Amino acid sequence: MGQVNFFADMATISSDIREMRLSATDLTTTMLERLRAVDGALHSFVTITDELALAQARKADVEIAHGRWRGPLHGIPIAVKDLLWIKGVPTTAGMPIHSRFRPSADATVITRLQAAGAVLLGKLALTEGAVGDNHPDIAPPLNPWDRAAWPGASSSGSGVAVSAGLCFAALGTDTGGSIRFPSAANGVTGLKPTWGRVSRHGLFPLSDLMDCVGPMARSVADVALLLATIAGADSNDPTASPEPVPDYPAIARTDIAGLRFGFDRAVLQTVDAPTAAAIDRAVAVFAAQGGIIVSKPLPNLDDAVRAWRIICSMGAARAHHTTFAEHREAFGPSLRAVIEYAHMLTAMDIDQALADRELFRGEMRAYFDDVDVLVLPVQAMAAPTITEMRAASAAPDWRERLLRYVAPFALTGQPVLVLPCGAIEAGRPIGLQLVGRSMKESLLLQAGHAFQSATDWHRRRPSGFKAWG
Repeated sequence: MGQVNFFADMATISSDIREMRLSATDLTTTMLERLRAVDGALHSFVTITDELALAQARKADVEIAHGRWRGPLHGIPIAVKDLLWIKGVPTTAGMPIHSRFRPSADATVITRLQAAGAVLLGKLALTEGAVGDNHPDIAPPLNPWDRAAWPGASSSGSGVAVSAGLCFAALGTDTGGSIRFPSAANGVTGLKPTWGRVSRHGLFPLSDLMDCVGPMARSVADVALLLATIAGADSNDPTASPEPVPDYPAIARTDIAGLRFGFDRAVLQTVDAPTAAAIDRAVAVFAAQGGIIVSKPLPNLDDAVRAWRIICSMGAARAHHTTFAEHREAFGPSLRAVIEYAHMLTAMDIDQALADRELFRGEMRAYFDDVDVLVLPVQAMAAPTITEMRAASAAPDWRERLLRYVAPFALTGQPVLVLPCGAIEAGRPIGLQLVGRSMKESLLLQAGHAFQSATDWHRRRPSGFKAWG
């Protein structure tokens, strides 16, 4: 086998495997060797499933040799966040207390990946319980662009592994930014689908009212392939939408002439200069490709962020109710604080949060009356270091500022696509968000693919991590 391009797009790798120019077994073996050599410095994987991956790769080679090609994921090595069940494989949710839990069944998204012939390399690291920080006993993943940089939360291992070329794509989850922050921080493309677009069966919950499973990859084209595989109705999850799954890969390749992009220029006054410049340039790219820029102020986001915090905390308290009651001391400070906050809430607080959620949903439906895609930053601070994030957390409103542009759209359940759109002077990436109407992932993929056809931010790669070990 010739030298593997660990950063190749999935369509190219898929074609090589289908035409038997590349063996899925050889590719998987090489990826596993790379994982062993590189991930000791990055800590993106919790569990490497060597035997499972090689068995799936060998099966793919046999099937393809006999003309039984399952589709574009057949033989492609990917990895999944360690909130998702793989039968017999530990699922920790980033918590040492769950290190011995081995599910007796697969999550629905895992079943669908396996049916598509994907090769599962292993489980990816995350912050404790999918909230803000890692458990003190677990080494956090390191951002491959700069070990001092924030890797995002909570799907940090997914962002790091995709960015570093340790898998061709990954699944993450998002309840309030957990796909979007790591995608922006690590310079990858990530999609938080509409709530209900992808089944949650076999997902360790944070908030059942807002949890979403979604794809993270190095391009919109690859994200579209994954979404087409995992989306759809599920008898094991009645909240999964029965709406037909569009041909996302085909739609993503269509042009955006006439697509209406909502943009509130006042937002640029709330973010730092590198972020404002990157978002402004991105809007110009959409306009140059025939997009119509609609200048339109956003509704107030403050109440939405507060409502999100209350609803998310309630969900966390319920998800960990029994374990927290019996083993409070086993919880790290970040997750413990979220649960303790939930215990202080009153019925009035909760009712107000639910009312605010419905009000904001109505305001956003009205916003999209004459807009197809909303353009927003991911966060106020471009490519922060871990030290900068800790310093920022000393401010009384730091949580609200961090979550301002991500949490509201977890509250509404709308789909959001994150794309690399720039970099700070040190080279670390900046991301932007494209927000759509519910179940309109197709428009986001269409806009994102057009952006990536005109720019090369998604093709830039980190390299310094190779010398860290």
